[in-house]
Formats: sequence, C-alpha cells, structure tokens
Amino acid sequence: MALKVTKISRVKPATNFSQDSVDSLVLPLTFFDLRWLKFHPTERVVFYKLHTDSSRESFHSVILPKLERSLSVVLRHYLPLVGRLTWDPQDPKPCIVVSPDDSLSFTVAESDADFSRVSGKGIRPETEVRSLVPEFTFSCDSPSVLALQVTLFPNQGFSIGIAAHHSSMDGKTMAMFVKSWAHICKHGTIALPVDLTPILDRTRINVSGSLEAKILELSLHFLEEKDSQRSLKLPPTVKLSLDLVRVTLELTRKNIEKLRERAKRESTRSQLELQLSTFVLANAYLWTCLVKTRGGDVERPVRFMYAADFKNRLDRPVPETYFGNCVFPIGCFGHKAKMFLGEDGFVNMVEILSDSVKGIGSQDIEALCEVYVEGTKSVKPGTQSGSVTGSNRFGLYGLDFGWGRPANSETVSIDRNEAFSMSERRDELGGVEVGLCLKKREMDVFVSLFQNGLEN
Repeated sequence: MALKVTKISRVKPATNFSQDSVDSLVLPLTFFDLRWLKFHPTERVVFYKLHTDSSRESFHSVILPKLERSLSVVLRHYLPLVGRLTWDPQDPKPCIVVSPDDSLSFTVAESDADFSRVSGKGIRPETEVRSLVPEFTFSCDSPSVLALQVTLFPNQGFSIGIAAHHSSMDGKTMAMFVKSWAHICKHGTIALPVDLTPILDRTRINVSGSLEAKILELSLHFLEEKDSQRSLKLPPTVKLSLDLVRVTLELTRKNIEKLRERAKRESTRSQLELQLSTFVLANAYLWTCLVKTRGGDVERPVRFMYAADFKNRLDRPVPETYFGNCVFPIGCFGHKAKMFLGEDGFVNMVEILSDSVKGIGSQDIEALCEVYVEGTKSVKPGTQSGSVTGSNRFGLYGLDFGWGRPANSETVSIDRNEAFSMSERRDELGGVEVGLCLKKREMDVFVSLFQNGLEN
C-alpha cells in the first residue's frame, strides 16, 4: 500500500461578524486530565464508502471543501482543540492555552490500497491502518492538542484520521467533537444542539490539589529524565512490528446472553452478588482469551485496566457535555495468569470485574486514586497487562457528514499496547464490536480461542 500526502494545511476557527480573530483562552488541566499527561495520543480512524462523488475531482471540489469549512465552524465551539499544552514555571500544573491566531494541522492524503480490505473487519496489516492517522509531533514545551488527516481512496471512499493528546480529552469528548463536526457538515448550520455543545467550565471538577499533586507525581514517576519532569514531551513510541495485524470481532446480543448464562451456571455466588453487564461479560471473555493466547509461565503476574466515567460519581455531578477528561483508570491488580488459564478462568474474571465495578460506587475518588497509585507502582517486570478503551455508548456509527454512515470505525492507538477497543455494533442493536492488535501468530491463536469458545 502506498500513501501519498498531497497537502498539509492549518485550519483556524471561524470568526464571527464582530471579530477578526478568536478569543484567547486558558484551561488548566484537572485531576482527570493529569493522569494522561504522559500517555500516548488517542488515535481513531473513521471510514466512509462513497457511492457517488468518489473520483479525485469530486472529492477535491465537493467533499474536501465541505469538510474544511465545517471544521473551521465547529472549532469555534471547540476552541481548546486549536490550542497547545504549556507548563509555565510559576504554574503548579500544565494548561491548554489558545491564542488568537492558533490553528490545527490538517493533512490530506491519497492511498492506492483496497478500501474494502483496509476498512473491513478481517485480519489485516496494522501498518495500513496506522498510516491513516496524522503524524503527531510533540515538542517538549508546547505540544499541540489535536491533528487531523483525511485520506482519499480514489473511486472507493475516504477516511478521517484523528490524533489527540489524551490529557486534553477522553473518548466521550472526542466522540462529541466528531459528532458536532459531522452535524455542521451535513446540515450547513453554525449553531450546535444542546447535546453537542461543549461545557468548558473547569470548576465542575472539584478534586483537591493534594490529589492532583499525587496523580501528577505518578505520571512523572516512570520518566527516565528525572531532571526534566516539567517537560511535556511524551515517552518515545516503539516502532511497530511489521507482522502486527488488526482484527475486528463481534459479540452479538445472543453471544452476551450465552456468556451471562454461563456465568450464572459456573459461579458459586448468588446472582444478586454479580454484576453481569455487557461490559463485565465481554471483557472477562476477551481477557481470558488473551491470557490463554500468551500461554507461558502460569505464575506470571497479570493486570487488567479499564476507565470508569466519574461524571455522576463526584459530589457535584459533571454535565454530560463537559469538555475534557472525566474518566479514571481502575485496575485489577494482584492476580496470576493461572487464575485465568483453566476452565474456570472466565467465571474467575467475571467475579473479579464484577467486584471491581460494584466497588466503584462505594468508594470516593480519593480511595480509588490511592489504590491505583499503589497498584501501579507495585507492578513487576514481566507483568502481562491488558486494558479496554472506548465504549458501546459513544454512537460512532451515527457519524454522518452527509455521505452516509461509516463503513467502519477503529481505535488505532490500541496498537501501542495490549488493549481492546470497544464500540457498538454497526448494523444490529445489542452486543459489542471489539478491535485488537497482535502479532500474526498470536492473532491466529486468539481468534481460534475466541470463536471456539463461543461455539462450544
């Protein structure tokens, strides 16, 4: 597959009739943002199959101008996205700073790949998917918040690639931004509906400064360059293996119900003790398949992570359209691989995840932060770590820019670690769609375990 960059430009927020430029803005990072300060970028690609206007001429004369114009308009509502992260010497923590002339990077590219294969669900090379998100350059002192890339597959379709600094927003905010962009592009409006209008008020996050300091210290704890802890440079990324592949799998509503019945049948606990949600059942099944795929030392430590939404878990509820991060990582620490390798591996993980999810409601953020900090610092070398990102509640398959619903949507950044991505299914209600990246040999084993487990 050959990809050619045809243009790199800057897109500024649209100004209103009374101004020549946008306002300045300073947004301090909150407790929930600081955890992700040194985390790799959040990257996503959304694919659109074109039935008309798919030629180069139509794309460049019709589709691309509409995308750029609507992006400029939506950025007026989402000003932080054109800003930069800064950490001035007098400030205890970094801020997002927007200046009047700020803009974001907008790359246009063209690919000669088979759109159906790259945007499909089957096993395909990860290098083909990764090339569709923009290169995100992080300077030490003032990294960008967001970058975008639109890639044309001539006479087939196009993709929109997104790369965002994770400390600027969580998955819910990213989904809200792209929905807003799609809404303005399709309807040609300037205003946004209430459910897509971001709230920038940082006073909504009422967490103590001491807790912010603790989570910031953890974010910097593993840095090799201890003398430059105020640097905003991210840790270097590992070059992707050429045999890394991606697959998109489905757990249907029927699959989930079968897993629920299996958990009820195999657990010695009463049904009232178990949280048998789609989230718990899907991740318990996926995690046990992944541990079995790795095989190896049964005594090796393993750790599973997920992010919990705290919008309705703080003393003062946070609005659903709040801009930023309002998720915090929850860890299942202190377990060994052998707990998930046997026939009872699935039900063991169901019980562990069930206890974890139910426990969030009975603990405040201070206690959960303490558990996470201590658990993270105690992780031993050789630990198999896994996590899940995304949600089946983001509604990403409803992203219609005017050329129909997406053919597929992928979380690209899961190729940086052993993580699952989760979203709703495209064509049927219920169940979940799952993305995963592994080396080809491991992927073959995982897919076999996944499919055989559901059949049997």
